[in-house]
Amino acid sequence: MNPSPLSRRGFVREVAAAAGVALVAGSRLPAAPAPRWTIGCLNRPWTKWSCDEMLDGVKAAGFGIVGLQTPTKDDPFVASTSSDYLAALKLKIAVRGLRAIQGRIRTRDDGPWDDAAKADLRRQIDNAVLLGLGALINTGVGKPAQHDGWYRAMAYAAGYGSERGVKIVTKPHGGVTAAAKELLRCMERVNHPNFGIWYDPGNIVYYTGRDPLAEMEPLLGRITAFTAKDCTARNGEVMIQLGTGTVEFAPLFRRLRESGFQGPVMIEGCGIGDSAAATTANARATREFLERVLSGI
Repeated sequence: MNPSPLSRRGFVREVAAAAGVALVAGSRLPAAPAPRWTIGCLNRPWTKWSCDEMLDGVKAAGFGIVGLQTPTKDDPFVASTSSDYLAALKLKIAVRGLRAIQGRIRTRDDGPWDDAAKADLRRQIDNAVLLGLGALINTGVGKPAQHDGWYRAMAYAAGYGSERGVKIVTKPHGGVTAAAKELLRCMERVNHPNFGIWYDPGNIVYYTGRDPLAEMEPLLGRITAFTAKDCTARNGEVMIQLGTGTVEFAPLFRRLRESGFQGPVMIEGCGIGDSAAATTANARATREFLERVLSGI
C-alpha cells in the first residue's frame, strides 16, 4: 500500500527544515576568493634608455610581465625585419625571467591597401608569435579620411591574428578611438571576435576631459586589458605617478571586477626620472600604489 501523502502542514515543516539545513550549510562555505590581478609594466617610462636598461628596470621594479608597446629608434620590436634582432630580443627577455605579453602593430594609413600592406600586418603578427606576445595594440588614426581604411586593416589583422593566436586590440587615443562612442563604433565596424579594447583611463582624460568611469561603463564585457595611467587634466601630463592626477582607480577596478574582467593591468604612466635607475624607483612606487588599491577591491 502506498504511504499516505504529506499533509500540507507536514509539507511546510519539511520544506522549512530543508531550507534551514541549506542555510546552515551555506554559512559554512568559504567566501569567494578575491580576484587575482595580473600586474605588469609597459616599456614606455624607459624609452630614453636602451632596451637592456628598460628590461633591467622592469625586473628591478618588481614586475614579471612587460609590454613592448612603444618602439624606439633602436628597438622597433615586432616591426623589425631582422630575425637576428628578434631572436636577441627574445633571449634578453627570457634571461631576466620576464614574460612579454604585448606589442604595437603599425598600419600603413596613407599607403594603398595592397598585398604589401597585408603582408606587413602578417609579418608583425608572426613576429609577435615568435616573441610569445598574446596581444598587439594599434591606437587608431586621427584623420576622418583614414577611418575606413583603418577599420579594414584592423579587421584583416584580427582575422590573421585569430589564426596565429594573437589578440588585436585598440584603446582610447583620440580620433577614431577617442572614447566610448568611438570605440563601440570601432567594434561594430571591425566586427571580429578577435578584436578587443585595452582600456586607458588616463587617455580618456587627456584626449576628451571626460569621466573615465562613465566612459568605461558601456564598454564593460569588451575590455580585455587595462592600462594603469593617470592624467592631470585634458591635454595635461600623463607620465606621472598613479594617484597624483584626476583618475580615481578604485571605482574603475571595482566595476571591472563586477563585469568579470580577467585581463592584465599594465602600468604605463609613472614619473620619468633623470636616469633609468630613478625611473625604475618611480615604477616600483607606482606598482606598490596599484597593489594597495587592488588589495581593497
